[in-house]
Amino acid sequence: MPPRKQPNTETYAGRFAVRLRTLRKKAGLTVEELAEAIEVRPITVYGWEQGRSSPHISNLPAIAEEFGFKRVRDILPER
Repeated sequence: MPPRKQPNTETYAGRFAVRLRTLRKKAGLTVEELAEAIEVRPITVYGWEQGRSSPHISNLPAIAEEFGFKRVRDILPER
């Protein structure tokens, strides 16, 4: 299996990818478990974690809640 391509942290999607992967691993969740918890397909979470796309704003509250945050901004990447 080829090494995983690192997200481009010059873009918002890339910075979000790093933040999401870090939170998911810290929580001990697989991509599939996170996807099920926030009611999206695993391929969607993979896309987010690879920086190919970012979640729609409507997905952010569920993601924040899954990681135990009360505010959506706590899951967003820092500039």
